Amino acid sequence: MALRVGVDIGGTFTDFALVDEATGALAIHKQLTTPDDPAQAVVEGLPALLRKASAAAGDVGTLVHGTTLVTNALIERRGARTGMMVTAGFADVLDIARERRYDMYDLRIAYPTPLIPRDLRVEIDERIGADGIARIGLDLGDVRRAAATLVDRRGCTAIAVCFLNAHANAAHEEQAAATIRAAHPGVAVSTSADVFPFMREYERWTTTVMNAFAQPMFDQYLLRLEQGLAGIGFRGTLYVMTSSGGTVTIDTARRYPIRMLESGPAAGVLLSAALGRLTGRNSLLAFDMGGTTAKGALIRGGVPLKRYDMEVARIHEFKPGSGLPAKIPVIDLIEIGAGGGSIAQRDTRGVIAVGPRSAGAVPGPVCYGRGGTEPTLTDANLALGYLDPRYFLGGEMPLDRAGAMAALDRVIGAPLGVDATQAAWGVHETINENVARAFRNHAAERGFDYRACTMVAFGGSGPLHALRVARKLRVGSVVFPRAAGVMSAVGLLASPLAFEVLRSERVAHQDLTAEGFDDRFARLADQATAHLRAAGLDPRDLIIRRAVDLRYRGQGYEIEVVLPEGSGAAVVPRLPALFAEAYAAVFARSFPAEPIEIMNWKLEAVGPTPGRGADYLASATASRPAIKGRRPAWFPEAGGFVDCAVYDRYALIAHDAFVGPAIVEEQESTAIIGVGDRVTVDERGHLVVKVAEPKP
Repeated sequence: MALRVGVDIGGTFTDFALVDEATGALAIHKQLTTPDDPAQAVVEGLPALLRKASAAAGDVGTLVHGTTLVTNALIERRGARTGMMVTAGFADVLDIARERRYDMYDLRIAYPTPLIPRDLRVEIDERIGADGIARIGLDLGDVRRAAATLVDRRGCTAIAVCFLNAHANAAHEEQAAATIRAAHPGVAVSTSADVFPFMREYERWTTTVMNAFAQPMFDQYLLRLEQGLAGIGFRGTLYVMTSSGGTVTIDTARRYPIRMLESGPAAGVLLSAALGRLTGRNSLLAFDMGGTTAKGALIRGGVPLKRYDMEVARIHEFKPGSGLPAKIPVIDLIEIGAGGGSIAQRDTRGVIAVGPRSAGAVPGPVCYGRGGTEPTLTDANLALGYLDPRYFLGGEMPLDRAGAMAALDRVIGAPLGVDATQAAWGVHETINENVARAFRNHAAERGFDYRACTMVAFGGSGPLHALRVARKLRVGSVVFPRAAGVMSAVGLLASPLAFEVLRSERVAHQDLTAEGFDDRFARLADQATAHLRAAGLDPRDLIIRRAVDLRYRGQGYEIEVVLPEGSGAAVVPRLPALFAEAYAAVFARSFPAEPIEIMNWKLEAVGPTPGRGADYLASATASRPAIKGRRPAWFPEAGGFVDCAVYDRYALIAHDAFVGPAIVEEQESTAIIGVGDRVTVDERGHLVVKVAEPKP
């Protein structure tokens, strides 16, 4: 079976993409998400996708799935009632946290409430030293009594086992977990040494708690999804994408739901990087805007920037430090509460504010006609003429422009003394400025100059806003890939099986031997490749990537150093020079005479890129006129509404060119081409836009 399917569940729409590996033919589909049971949208949408491809569910060999279900469950606190077993004397670590303020001058500062309340944390009298040697033995009778208290008396269906220094010796956690599972086989158990063996206990324990909290919910979701797919005839293999951009088996996903936090958005970033490498553009800004959020990611040297930490459920204006820290490998995304469903209103100052609240799929924007009453960004874009009310989703979902205009006038226009069109423009431009400001700060923190890069814009709403955001950032060119509206689903098709592991172990460079170096990475390789071998991959086909976190002795934080290939004998002597280079890139200087030490050891095993990779997007064949019609759209630079040519994306072929203002429509998204912007269609059918210089 040569058919592969990618399914990405978003806050408003669920996106589908199918590729025939034999021919490269691509079929896509998009439909509203079902928030109460996201699996329902997948099971209902797959047959619609297959009809477009004239295929049957039994013809699909692989289905790769991306979802933000775990993220949403943590934000909305819709997980299991979770208990915690913790080393005696450390039950308050979740409340103490990092003991620092994320805003020194905000008198209203607040922190997220721990997922596990204090009365569900049970102390266990055990102790492992920082050297991994047991100081106080583990009494399994204490574990059984604690489990009975949490499960039988307090109703917990998940337990996080978090012992001090378990990263150095996991024996006590493993014994406790085995005891709990034997006594309560229906309870989900997560241990900190398994989920993330990191030496700083607060981050390790919060990550483990989130994993346990989400595990029963995610397990049930995957079970419903498997059963639903089987019911419509799917007999292939189901994979799930992780936040780091690799895919894993269902069993691995069930074990580590915390790794699925950004599983959908990561796929679009990976495909952006792949498209950039194919076209010789290695410095990119990937811009994804859907129905609920906008995401941005930086790609340097053809590779997306990654990190080993993220925060979930920030509670204070999206400020770092105001959320729950998760230590997992993740593509470095910035996320803004800005999407097609973002609700527009007037803030306490009386000015326009948009998001982060979203109308989602239910009830959705006013123009959907599904009961929404609050105007959204999609309503504004419809009012400005950017969307065709008769061609939304290829005509499958007509929109109510009059209803959108009325809502904008009632909530924004009349109170501010402007008409509905001016209100709509204010909403549209507010989002553009919010996104540009967030991206600008993100780039500055990472030393990335947007002016020298190309933007790749995708998502259902991204092409509507990309060129104005690019102009604000001084980005000179923007690429709209084919199938931009479902690009994350398409990216799932090109994502390899991969698994990444980290282990904390502090080793001074002067004490590190070549044999010790090789032995540590050999153990990590066994652990990482086990997940891929279980999926049927040949170890000889795997790519191994290694890195270490290094610091000068006595420092509090580390810098990642990607390691070259080679044995310890070749790499260990080079570590000081590699670290000096990485340190200078961040701080503009280094201190070669100072001793260094390794804190964390990292290894990623990556399987072959499946199928055709990113090269399946063949150029379209012109079968009808490129210009499908005209309609007025709002361009303030041209004085207001301008009669614009509307191009049929599917009729554009390589080397076609035109100048804005114009509109380019495909079924899943619409690209707005600004005044003076120059569009060329490249050999693969992507739109490449040279952004007009802003007028002074």
